[in-house]
Amino acid sequence: MVLPEGFAIPPWYFVVPLVLGLSGVVALLWAIDPPVTDRTVIAFAPWMMLGSAFHVLQREPVGAFPAAIEPLFGTPSVYVTIAIAAGLVWIVANFLHAAGLYRSIPAFVGITGTAFFAVVASLTIWLGYQAGQFNPFWPTIAIVITGVVTAVVWIVVSLWFTDVAAVTGATGAFVVFSQALDGVSTAIGYDLLGAAEEVPLSLLVLEAAESLPTYEYLGAGWLFVLVKIALAVVVVGLFVDLVRERPRFGRLVLAFVAAVGFGPGVHNVLLFTVTSGA
Repeated sequence: MVLPEGFAIPPWYFVVPLVLGLSGVVALLWAIDPPVTDRTVIAFAPWMMLGSAFHVLQREPVGAFPAAIEPLFGTPSVYVTIAIAAGLVWIVANFLHAAGLYRSIPAFVGITGTAFFAVVASLTIWLGYQAGQFNPFWPTIAIVITGVVTAVVWIVVSLWFTDVAAVTGATGAFVVFSQALDGVSTAIGYDLLGAAEEVPLSLLVLEAAESLPTYEYLGAGWLFVLVKIALAVVVVGLFVDLVRERPRFGRLVLAFVAAVGFGPGVHNVLLFTVTSGA
């Protein structure tokens, strides 16, 4: 009910190196114990986007990876692959900071991730354009709507639940934006572009909206957007005490919640840009 269509564990000779690599990175980070602030969480946003871009490259009709490494960029392998890469960059950033060679750890992580994403996203768009598929209109609309919705929601949270906004800060706002992007892009894809929803639980929400009298006028996506935003606000509110008492762990948990929405949202936006939406 939760796993998306196409979710497949790769062969063991991919799983073993991925598990060992992730375990090693986590162990090193545990030993280093790096600081985690709002800036740290935001710095990992480009890495989440990078994972989405790689997954679009892996999918049809782009299919840019050779068969030998293609399983590394499917679902869920791509998340582990990018987590290892991002973790290694985070470790390097900490060493450079400790040696006095780089002042800001989040800046190093964010700039590196942005550079990689820019290259991969540009390649994805170029391949789509070469194939005669370049449709940026609705993806752009999705980003604009997401920005407006996030701003309105976070203003409401700041006014009515001031403590939540003050404690979670930019991390909380990023969680709302991430889930809103997933909701809005899914709604546009489902209602306007004819895209199929691959997550069974999300499809249930969309099908429930189709059974309402509002479907003829508003489509099905509005309910999915509402559910995603409501869940994001509730989760951020539930983790206020954790962020206050254990800010490092609390922000890491919220970063994971953001990634669950931000990754699929960026994936939708980029996929719809280089396909007809299907």
